[in-house]
Amino acid sequence: MGRPIDGLTLAERLEHAGRWVALEIYSPQRLPLRRIEAEGSSAGDCVLQLAEHGLDPTRFEFHMLKPPY
Repeated sequence: MGRPIDGLTLAERLEHAGRWVALEIYSPQRLPLRRIEAEGSSAGDCVLQLAEHGLDPTRFEFHMLKPPY
């Protein structure tokens, strides 16, 4: 998706609720943009997408998007 979770609209949040997303892990050495780099029906799907894009999945954390309310 390429956008921060906080930047999703209400409609997008509802549409993607229950899906897994990958966000780069914060580190003082590198300040990640905290944008969604992958989305899937499982964390495993996100790992595959990250690898396909040449990104190291160990540098990411995975969260299930919850409904906004």
